[in-house]
Amino acid sequence: MLRISELYIYPIKSMAGIKVDQALITDRGFEYDRRWMLIDAYNRFISQREVAMLALLNVSISTSFLMVEHSLNHTLINIPLIPVKQQFIAVTIWDDTCIAQLVSDEADNWFTNILGINCRLVYMPDNTKRFTDPRYTNKDSITSFSDAYPFLIIGQSSLNDLNKRLSNAVPMNRFRPNIVFTGGEPYQEDIMNSITINNVNFNGVKLCARCNIIAINQSDASSSKEPAKTLASYRTKNNKIYFGQNLIHTGTGNIAVGDELLVSTVHNEDRFIIA
Repeated sequence: MLRISELYIYPIKSMAGIKVDQALITDRGFEYDRRWMLIDAYNRFISQREVAMLALLNVSISTSFLMVEHSLNHTLINIPLIPVKQQFIAVTIWDDTCIAQLVSDEADNWFTNILGINCRLVYMPDNTKRFTDPRYTNKDSITSFSDAYPFLIIGQSSLNDLNKRLSNAVPMNRFRPNIVFTGGEPYQEDIMNSITINNVNFNGVKLCARCNIIAINQSDASSSKEPAKTLASYRTKNNKIYFGQNLIHTGTGNIAVGDELLVSTVHNEDRFIIA
Protein backbone atom coordinates (compact mmCIF):
# COMPACT_ATOMS: atom_id res chain seq x y z
CA MET A 1 0.00 0.00 0.00
CA LEU A 2 1.25 3.47 -0.93
CA ARG A 3 0.65 6.27 1.57
CA ILE A 4 1.60 9.93 1.79
CA SER A 5 4.35 10.33 4.38
CA GLU A 6 5.34 13.99 3.84
CA LEU A 7 3.84 17.09 2.22
CA TYR A 8 5.70 20.32 1.45
CA ILE A 9 4.82 23.78 0.20
CA TYR A 10 7.35 26.39 -0.90
CA PRO A 11 5.64 29.78 -0.63
CA ILE A 12 8.58 31.78 -2.04
CA LYS A 13 10.27 30.10 -4.98
CA SER A 14 13.64 28.50 -4.14
CA MET A 15 13.51 29.29 -0.42
CA ALA A 16 13.08 26.66 2.29
CA GLY A 17 9.91 24.61 2.22
CA ILE A 18 7.28 24.16 4.91
CA LYS A 19 6.44 20.63 5.99
CA VAL A 20 2.67 20.33 6.55
CA ASP A 21 0.28 17.61 7.68
CA GLN A 22 -2.34 18.50 5.09
CA ALA A 23 -2.59 20.77 2.09
CA LEU A 24 -5.37 22.44 0.13
CA ILE A 25 -5.20 21.91 -3.62
CA THR A 26 -6.10 24.95 -5.73
CA ASP A 27 -6.31 25.38 -9.49
CA ARG A 28 -2.53 25.82 -9.76
CA GLY A 29 -1.18 23.51 -7.04
CA PHE A 30 -1.04 23.59 -3.25
CA GLU A 31 -2.37 26.75 -1.64
CA TYR A 32 0.49 29.27 -1.20
CA ASP A 33 2.96 27.07 -3.10
CA ARG A 34 5.36 29.30 -5.05
CA ARG A 35 2.95 32.20 -5.27
CA TRP A 36 5.88 34.54 -4.46
CA MET A 37 9.21 34.86 -6.22
CA LEU A 38 12.30 37.05 -6.27
CA ILE A 39 13.27 38.70 -9.54
CA ASP A 40 16.45 40.44 -10.70
CA ALA A 41 16.93 43.79 -12.42
CA TYR A 42 15.72 42.22 -15.69
CA ASN A 43 12.53 40.87 -14.07
CA ARG A 44 13.85 37.32 -14.39
CA PHE A 45 13.36 34.78 -11.59
CA ILE A 46 16.12 34.18 -9.04
CA SER A 47 16.74 30.70 -7.67
CA GLN A 48 19.27 28.69 -5.68
CA ARG A 49 20.95 27.87 -8.97
CA GLU A 50 22.50 31.33 -8.87
CA VAL A 51 22.01 32.32 -5.21
CA ALA A 52 22.56 29.33 -2.92
CA MET A 53 21.88 31.49 0.15
CA LEU A 54 18.16 31.31 -0.62
CA ALA A 55 18.28 27.88 1.06
CA LEU A 56 18.90 29.65 4.38
CA LEU A 57 15.69 31.68 4.24
CA ASN A 58 12.98 29.88 6.21
CA VAL A 59 9.37 30.76 5.52
CA SER A 60 6.33 30.40 7.77
CA ILE A 61 2.72 31.48 7.25
CA SER A 62 0.24 33.13 9.61
CA THR A 63 -3.27 34.34 8.87
CA SER A 64 -1.96 37.70 7.64
CA PHE A 65 1.76 37.38 6.96
CA LEU A 66 4.60 35.41 5.49
CA MET A 67 7.48 35.45 7.96
CA VAL A 68 10.92 34.99 6.43
CA GLU A 69 13.87 34.35 8.73
CA HIS A 70 17.54 33.80 7.95
CA SER A 71 18.34 30.46 9.59
CA LEU A 72 21.86 31.47 10.68
CA ASN A 73 21.65 35.12 11.78
CA HIS A 74 17.89 35.07 12.56
CA THR A 75 17.17 38.36 10.80
CA LEU A 76 13.51 38.33 9.85
CA ILE A 77 10.73 40.18 8.08
CA ASN A 78 6.93 39.92 8.07
CA ILE A 79 5.43 40.24 4.60
CA PRO A 80 1.67 40.87 4.24
CA LEU A 81 -0.11 38.08 2.36
CA ILE A 82 -1.90 40.78 0.39
CA PRO A 83 0.67 42.86 -1.53
CA VAL A 84 0.99 46.47 -0.48
CA LYS A 85 1.71 47.76 -3.97
CA GLN A 86 -0.77 47.91 -6.82
CA GLN A 87 1.85 47.70 -9.53
CA PHE A 88 1.98 44.86 -12.05
CA ILE A 89 4.89 43.85 -14.28
CA ALA A 90 5.81 41.10 -16.73
CA VAL A 91 8.24 38.58 -15.23
CA THR A 92 10.15 35.69 -16.75
CA ILE A 93 10.45 32.10 -15.47
CA TRP A 94 12.52 30.02 -17.90
CA ASP A 95 10.77 30.46 -21.28
CA ASP A 96 7.52 31.76 -19.80
CA THR A 97 6.48 35.36 -19.30
CA CYS A 98 3.51 36.23 -17.09
CA ILE A 99 2.10 39.12 -15.09
CA ALA A 100 3.08 39.46 -11.43
CA GLN A 101 2.35 42.00 -8.70
CA LEU A 102 5.08 43.86 -6.85
CA VAL A 103 4.76 43.24 -3.09
CA SER A 104 6.38 46.10 -1.15
CA ASP A 105 9.44 48.35 -1.06
CA GLU A 106 10.18 47.04 2.45
CA ALA A 107 10.39 43.46 1.20
CA ASP A 108 12.56 44.48 -1.76
CA ASN A 109 15.00 46.32 0.51
CA TRP A 110 15.16 43.46 3.03
CA PHE A 111 15.93 40.78 0.44
CA THR A 112 18.41 43.05 -1.35
CA ASN A 113 20.29 43.62 1.90
CA ILE A 114 20.19 40.04 3.18
CA LEU A 115 21.27 38.50 -0.14
CA GLY A 116 23.63 41.24 -1.28
CA ILE A 117 22.02 41.47 -4.72
CA ASN A 118 19.50 43.85 -6.22
CA CYS A 119 16.14 42.05 -6.24
CA ARG A 120 12.40 42.51 -5.85
CA LEU A 121 9.64 40.29 -4.49
CA VAL A 122 6.60 39.60 -6.66
CA TYR A 123 3.31 37.75 -6.16
CA MET A 124 1.22 35.79 -8.66
CA PRO A 125 -2.35 37.17 -8.54
CA ASP A 126 -5.33 34.89 -9.11
CA ASN A 127 -6.04 36.30 -12.55
CA THR A 128 -2.59 35.38 -13.86
CA LYS A 129 -2.71 32.06 -15.69
CA ARG A 130 0.65 30.43 -16.36
CA PHE A 131 0.11 27.33 -18.45
CA THR A 132 2.12 24.14 -18.23
CA ASP A 133 3.95 22.72 -21.24
CA PRO A 134 1.28 21.67 -23.78
CA ARG A 135 3.60 18.96 -25.12
CA TYR A 136 3.04 17.00 -21.93
CA THR A 137 -0.20 18.30 -20.41
CA ASN A 138 -3.69 19.34 -21.39
CA LYS A 139 -4.04 22.91 -22.63
CA ASP A 140 -5.82 24.32 -19.57
CA SER A 141 -3.42 23.03 -16.89
CA ILE A 142 -1.83 25.91 -14.97
CA THR A 143 0.88 26.29 -12.38
CA SER A 144 2.36 28.96 -10.13
CA PHE A 145 6.00 30.13 -10.14
CA SER A 146 7.15 26.49 -9.98
CA ASP A 147 9.75 25.52 -12.56
CA ALA A 148 7.15 23.96 -14.83
CA TYR A 149 4.42 21.89 -13.14
CA PRO A 150 2.24 22.12 -10.01
CA PHE A 151 3.54 19.03 -8.16
CA LEU A 152 6.62 16.87 -7.75
CA ILE A 153 6.24 13.40 -6.24
CA ILE A 154 9.06 11.19 -4.88
CA GLY A 155 8.92 7.82 -3.18
CA GLN A 156 10.76 7.41 0.11
CA SER A 157 12.01 4.08 -1.26
CA SER A 158 13.80 5.97 -4.04
CA LEU A 159 15.67 8.16 -1.57
CA ASN A 160 16.50 5.13 0.56
CA ASP A 161 17.97 3.39 -2.48
CA LEU A 162 20.05 6.44 -3.36
CA ASN A 163 21.34 6.80 0.21
CA LYS A 164 22.52 3.19 0.21
CA ARG A 165 24.84 4.17 -2.63
CA LEU A 166 26.21 7.30 -0.91
CA SER A 167 28.94 7.62 1.72
CA ASN A 168 26.89 10.37 3.39
CA ALA A 169 23.10 10.17 3.22
CA VAL A 170 21.17 13.19 1.98
CA PRO A 171 17.73 14.30 3.24
CA MET A 172 14.63 14.60 1.10
CA ASN A 173 14.84 18.40 1.14
CA ARG A 174 17.64 18.28 -1.45
CA PHE A 175 14.98 17.35 -4.02
CA ARG A 176 12.21 19.78 -3.02
CA PRO A 177 9.19 17.48 -3.51
CA ASN A 178 5.58 18.38 -2.78
CA ILE A 179 4.43 14.82 -2.13
CA VAL A 180 6.45 11.99 -0.58
CA PHE A 181 5.02 8.51 -0.20
CA THR A 182 6.03 5.28 1.48
CA GLY A 183 5.55 1.75 0.20
CA GLY A 184 6.31 0.32 -3.20
CA GLU A 185 9.60 -0.13 -4.99
CA PRO A 186 12.39 2.40 -5.56
CA TYR A 187 11.56 4.72 -8.47
CA GLN A 188 8.03 3.39 -8.75
CA GLU A 189 6.91 7.02 -9.14
CA ASP A 190 8.63 7.09 -12.57
CA ILE A 191 5.83 5.18 -14.25
CA MET A 192 2.80 6.38 -12.28
CA ASN A 193 0.20 7.81 -14.65
CA SER A 194 -3.29 8.08 -13.14
CA ILE A 195 -3.21 8.62 -9.37
CA THR A 196 -6.06 9.33 -6.98
CA ILE A 197 -5.55 10.73 -3.48
CA ASN A 198 -8.62 11.49 -1.36
CA ASN A 199 -10.78 11.83 -4.49
CA VAL A 200 -8.38 14.25 -6.18
CA ASN A 201 -7.01 13.02 -9.52
CA PHE A 202 -3.39 13.47 -10.55
CA ASN A 203 -1.49 12.52 -13.68
CA GLY A 204 2.21 11.91 -14.04
CA VAL A 205 3.41 13.92 -17.03
CA LYS A 206 7.21 14.15 -17.02
CA LEU A 207 10.20 12.80 -15.14
CA CYS A 208 11.96 15.56 -13.23
CA ALA A 209 15.35 16.49 -14.67
CA ARG A 210 17.61 17.61 -11.83
CA CYS A 211 19.82 20.70 -11.71
CA ASN A 212 22.63 21.77 -9.38
CA ILE A 213 20.23 22.52 -6.51
CA ILE A 214 20.39 18.88 -5.41
CA ALA A 215 24.08 19.47 -4.62
CA ILE A 216 23.29 22.37 -2.24
CA ASN A 217 23.11 21.53 1.47
CA GLN A 218 19.87 23.15 2.57
CA SER A 219 21.18 23.67 6.11
CA ASP A 220 24.26 25.76 5.34
CA ALA A 221 24.12 26.51 1.57
CA SER A 222 27.38 24.68 0.91
CA SER A 223 27.67 22.54 -2.20
CA SER A 224 29.38 19.31 -3.20
CA LYS A 225 29.48 16.83 -6.07
CA GLU A 226 26.99 14.53 -4.39
CA PRO A 227 24.37 13.26 -4.80
CA ALA A 228 24.55 14.33 -8.47
CA LYS A 229 27.68 12.28 -9.16
CA THR A 230 26.12 9.06 -7.86
CA LEU A 231 22.75 9.70 -9.50
CA ALA A 232 24.51 10.27 -12.81
CA SER A 233 25.88 6.73 -12.63
CA TYR A 234 22.45 5.09 -12.77
CA ARG A 235 19.67 7.68 -13.24
CA THR A 236 20.76 9.31 -16.51
CA LYS A 237 18.81 9.41 -19.74
CA ASN A 238 19.62 11.63 -22.73
CA ASN A 239 22.39 13.27 -20.70
CA LYS A 240 20.03 14.38 -17.94
CA ILE A 241 19.72 13.14 -14.35
CA TYR A 242 16.19 12.23 -13.29
CA PHE A 243 14.74 11.86 -9.80
CA GLY A 244 10.99 12.14 -9.11
CA GLN A 245 8.06 12.80 -11.42
CA ASN A 246 6.07 15.95 -12.13
CA LEU A 247 2.30 15.82 -11.77
CA ILE A 248 -0.69 17.83 -12.88
CA HIS A 249 -4.17 17.51 -11.40
CA THR A 250 -7.87 17.99 -12.02
CA GLY A 251 -10.23 19.33 -9.40
CA THR A 252 -9.55 20.75 -5.96
CA GLY A 253 -9.67 19.39 -2.42
CA ASN A 254 -7.46 18.44 0.50
CA ILE A 255 -4.86 15.72 0.86
CA ALA A 256 -3.10 14.74 4.07
CA VAL A 257 -0.27 12.68 5.48
CA GLY A 258 -1.56 9.13 5.79
CA ASP A 259 -3.79 9.30 2.72
CA GLU A 260 -3.55 6.34 0.36
CA LEU A 261 -2.29 6.73 -3.21
CA LEU A 262 -4.35 4.69 -5.65
CA VAL A 263 -2.54 4.16 -8.96
CA SER A 264 -4.93 3.03 -11.69
CA THR A 265 -2.72 3.29 -14.78
CA VAL A 266 1.02 3.37 -15.44
CA HIS A 267 3.23 4.68 -18.23
CA ASN A 268 4.93 2.42 -20.74
CA GLU A 269 6.39 5.10 -23.02
CA ASP A 270 10.16 5.04 -23.37
CA ARG A 271 10.56 8.55 -21.92
CA PHE A 272 9.40 7.28 -18.53
CA ILE A 273 11.75 4.29 -18.47
CA ILE A 274 15.27 4.56 -17.06
CA ALA A 275 17.09 1.29 -17.57
